Amino acid sequence: MSAQDLVPELRRALKAIARMPRLLVASDYDGCMAPIVSRPEDARPNGDSVRAMRALAELDSTTAAVISGRALRDLATLSRLPAEVHLVGSHGSEFDVGFVHEITPAATELLETLVVELRAIAADYENVMVETKPASTVLHFRNASTTDGDAALHRVRIGPATWEGVQVTEGKSVIELAVIVTDKGQALDILRHEAGASAAIFFGDDVTDEKAFRRLHGPDFGVKVGEGDTLATYRVDDTEQVATALAFLVEERRNWLRGGAAVPIERLTMLASPRTVALVTPDAKVCWMCHPEPDSAALFGSLLGTDEAGEFAIGPLVEEGKATPLPLSQRYIDSTMTVRTRWAGLEVTDYLPHDVPVGRTDLTRVIRGEVAAKIRFAPRPEFGQAAVRIETFDDGLRIYGSNEPLVLRAPGITWEIESDRHHQTATATVDPSAGEIILELRCGTEDLDIHQPPEHERRAEAEAYWSDWAKTLDLPGIKRDLMKRSALTLRGLVHADTGSIMAAATTSLPEEIGGVRNWDYRYCWLRDAALTASALVSVGSYSEAEGYLSWLHQVLGTLSGPEWLHPLYTLAGTGLPPEAVIDSLPGYAGSRPVRVGNAANQQVQLDVFGPIVDLISTLSHARKAAGDPTPLSDADWDLVRDMVYAVERRWTEPDHGIWEIRGNPRHHVYSKVMCWMTVDRALKLGAEFDRETELGWSVLRDTIARQVLKQGWNDKANSYTAAYEGVDLDAATLHIGLAGLIDPSDPRFTATVNATEAELRSGSTVYRYHHDDGLPGGEGGFHLCAAWLIESYLLIDRRGDAEALFDQMVKATGPTGLLSEEYDPVAERALGNHPQAYSHIGLLRCARLLNG
Repeated sequence: MSAQDLVPELRRALKAIARMPRLLVASDYDGCMAPIVSRPEDARPNGDSVRAMRALAELDSTTAAVISGRALRDLATLSRLPAEVHLVGSHGSEFDVGFVHEITPAATELLETLVVELRAIAADYENVMVETKPASTVLHFRNASTTDGDAALHRVRIGPATWEGVQVTEGKSVIELAVIVTDKGQALDILRHEAGASAAIFFGDDVTDEKAFRRLHGPDFGVKVGEGDTLATYRVDDTEQVATALAFLVEERRNWLRGGAAVPIERLTMLASPRTVALVTPDAKVCWMCHPEPDSAALFGSLLGTDEAGEFAIGPLVEEGKATPLPLSQRYIDSTMTVRTRWAGLEVTDYLPHDVPVGRTDLTRVIRGEVAAKIRFAPRPEFGQAAVRIETFDDGLRIYGSNEPLVLRAPGITWEIESDRHHQTATATVDPSAGEIILELRCGTEDLDIHQPPEHERRAEAEAYWSDWAKTLDLPGIKRDLMKRSALTLRGLVHADTGSIMAAATTSLPEEIGGVRNWDYRYCWLRDAALTASALVSVGSYSEAEGYLSWLHQVLGTLSGPEWLHPLYTLAGTGLPPEAVIDSLPGYAGSRPVRVGNAANQQVQLDVFGPIVDLISTLSHARKAAGDPTPLSDADWDLVRDMVYAVERRWTEPDHGIWEIRGNPRHHVYSKVMCWMTVDRALKLGAEFDRETELGWSVLRDTIARQVLKQGWNDKANSYTAAYEGVDLDAATLHIGLAGLIDPSDPRFTATVNATEAELRSGSTVYRYHHDDGLPGGEGGFHLCAAWLIESYLLIDRRGDAEALFDQMVKATGPTGLLSEEYDPVAERALGNHPQAYSHIGLLRCARLLNG
């Protein structure tokens, strides 16, 4: 029997409940898990049901249970279910973890009297039996004649069933008398509470199961087995169909929890406009896109779950019985952020138009070719938490369910609308052989009219924004095309409307597959943004740095002093909302939780001031070299002074450091080095550009340096360490030489490089640290840390090692030239948010240094 034998409504309901964050699956035993038989001791369970219950119990965030009228000991013996499946006997009075109720001496005496009375009644009739349980006794008359059964039942009803303190439960050819309250519904509620379940499903066949059906509410539902009146929502014929339903539920929940067949992170490609970003899989599915801003809720979020989390897919129409063809290639159009995916006879071109007003997010998809294509349009606003309804029109689709208006212009296409419990999905088959097909998703407008100028002009305008800019760049000669892609990627993370810069395009791509180290990087970190802007200045583009510094001035205007800068802000320059979890998404490859917001917003990170002043220094020197008459503006010098002021006030404090460790603050060496760099660069800027500096700045710089050199070194580790009074290493500590606080020729720097290599390098990557940071699980090596080690190798005249590690870093880039945050050297796969600014910053800097 297959899932197709279940009614469609039940399949849809099972599919929906399989996507609940925490699920309780419970069933009666006789008549559900096992067929009804003449001899109760012969009721063996359906093997497929046992396997399904075991599989459910082994899944994360899933509880499986059997609630039966049988005594717990008999239920355990007959069911042969593993310990992971909870067993509840005697209609809810016996749990596998012990009695729910204490049986008093009076109740025990009453039970003994009931047993005597029922045995006396049973003795008068053939094939009427009595079963004794720890808190109840049962009269069975299934095998008796109808006349004898009815007579025995009548005597119990008018006799012991009426006694004070007796709880009566009638079922199929049984009547049970208990001396404590027994209720399958109450048992279901207890299990729900213990499991923290957000939804429950219950299979039952008997009148006693109606008490459980009555307790179901919200997304819960019941399944009645067989005929008869019921409160259950759905019905199946027999125990075979129960097994089929359970097996279908297992498969759906497993796929949901494990995120489906997750595309390797390095194979994801980013689309970008000056305002937003989106990610496309190798087979042209838009799996990530947020609106109205890149740090808003996702409209397409299948990257962090399954296709039910939202996607926009286009691919060749597959004939029944044939395999889905793999794409032949996916490439960027040179020097642009336009992506082209090609199959034999079919081509899809994707880009984000630029000629849209503030508040709009547009996506254009162009289909060309000679073979039919299948389109699946499944928008899921608010991370899939808003119900979606789609209405068809001659010119396209209107989507309802979001706070923002959404339309898809697609003239002439005939759509089919599919509905599940909460959402609708539009599908269509198109033939591009008669001419290209243009799909225009417009977020933030209800306009379905034809757009002017025509599509090819809009695309040319979008591509010129990138290609004209790329022509102006001074790129390293090493791996020039890859370096151009890195520069374009960094610019793609710039939010031109505000000047802010994202650390990465995504949230919650895991540092360990299946782990909990999943963070939201769609915001503007002061440090990351300054480093990104510096990297772009180094290739000849200044506008991004100027925009970011202007944004930072506005942020500072909201504070009582620069020393109170947070480590990160929204792209709009406001504080972040509290970090939250989206329970409805299973996460990339089952890596949960999916987070929005970032608690690091409330941390103390004293290193942020250094990269800002270093950016101003880099920008001022670049302007000077270009002949700018005012290379260091008054506004930028004021910002330098603010950063030094902040260091003066706070440099002696412990902090959470560059890695935002969620533990107690420490005196991190990297943070102290960045405080030193803040003052050092300020003094040099003042001297070179004839700006007045404070008398105490040089004393402050030297004081910080002396402390770092003394307290940051550890003889036992023979290295500068992660923090004062510690022996653990940290790749960021390499900045003691990279920033210039210590001369690279100093033996202590060489020793630090060697120690970092020995402890933190693993093949083609470098880990941040190996000490316990208070979070479970592990992580990959960081591309940025590998870049720091490459630069350190060059400083200590180990060019060959630098070149070898750089080559390995290059090989880790994805097919379209993008790098995520981290790399797993064992599995040889990308980890972390993607694409990551840090990684491309490191790649560009290393190429420039190696280029000489």
